[in-house]
Amino acid sequence: MTRTGDMGMTGRALPLRRWLAATGFCLAASMAALNAAHADDFTLRGSIEPEIRAFTQAASNSRQTDSDLSIAGEITAKYFWDGGNQSLVFTPFGRLDQRDSRRTHWDLREARYARVMGDWEFRAGFDKVFWGVTEAVHLVDVVNQTDLLEDPIKQEARLGQPMVRLRTTQNFGTVDVFVLPWFRERTFAGPNGRPAFDIPVDPSLTRYESSRQQRHVDGAVRYSNHFGDIDLGVAYFQGTNREPILTPALSKDGDLVLAPFYAQMKQASLDVQATKGAWLYKFEGFWRRELGREYEAATGGIEYTLYGILGTDNDLGLVAEYALDSRGMTARNPYQNDGFLALRWTANDAASTSLLGGAVMDASTGALGLRFKGERRLGDDYRLSLEAYFFGNVPRRDPVYSIADDDYVQLRIARYF
Repeated sequence: MTRTGDMGMTGRALPLRRWLAATGFCLAASMAALNAAHADDFTLRGSIEPEIRAFTQAASNSRQTDSDLSIAGEITAKYFWDGGNQSLVFTPFGRLDQRDSRRTHWDLREARYARVMGDWEFRAGFDKVFWGVTEAVHLVDVVNQTDLLEDPIKQEARLGQPMVRLRTTQNFGTVDVFVLPWFRERTFAGPNGRPAFDIPVDPSLTRYESSRQQRHVDGAVRYSNHFGDIDLGVAYFQGTNREPILTPALSKDGDLVLAPFYAQMKQASLDVQATKGAWLYKFEGFWRRELGREYEAATGGIEYTLYGILGTDNDLGLVAEYALDSRGMTARNPYQNDGFLALRWTANDAASTSLLGGAVMDASTGALGLRFKGERRLGDDYRLSLEAYFFGNVPRRDPVYSIADDDYVQLRIARYF
């Protein structure tokens, strides 16, 4: 196992920052020049999104507060040439946060070149990949690192991942091969941030099983295909586990903190979705080997949609899922014996109004988590988003106990241009 001190972390991060900056500058300069020459093949879109979070319970840490203001921005520049067979995409993202210095951050979600050659496609650069079909938790989605600063509860926001990707689509299906030359560490809230663990995470104490640390070259391959009403994905990943093991340690100031440890893993996974009229049947599962131990996890369920309820254009979806993990109850695994029930309402109006409300129940501890998300477009250029997360009846032994006092309501208003 390799340990990294403060100087080591800085030494590893600096080359990546320079690569990020150089990549972004070159792409931006190239796109600006290309835009001047071929405006019809260049698009530039972006958004500015103020956010307010209000926490309904008193903070467990005196450095934390009951509210937080921040603003985020994202720009996506795309250029296509060679009849659309070659492209450049550049998507920087950044946030400025009132309370948490770590949440004031930026990232390259995408900065990639792509070329299509008949049935083959080649991509290189920072990119995002999503695997999975279920609603409550995406067990098989392991290529991109989770950005906990942006989505601390559902954990669906992802950092851009440096990769080389080769895809071919044939009669037998689609095959994707990934080479991942650099590992992105998970982002965590700082001492002033919420939601956050009761004991803060100290990234400067990060350790790796691999002696190559962030430079370990990971790899993955995925096969996908459609068989009538069934969508199938089979994948294999080998490399650094995106989910760290957090262990107690002492910071350089002698404070109790959590130190991330990233182990190597091998994972084979399967995701399936079957569409039968108004019914959706979903399944995700994996087999994984890590630190000499093998374990399995699976989640699945159904979704039924009532179309045109009460003679209107509205649709109502009913979602029921269950997640099981052979590791049992651990701090890394909140979905080890959990059920999920939700209602999804879609207005099908010009404003794309939608609401999703759901509840997660831990069958082992009785802990309850409630989720709510509503979205609506305001005119042509604005979007309103409201989210709320609440926890109840969470015992100390439950994996989510550390954030059980971080119930919050979040309001975002995005301006698109």
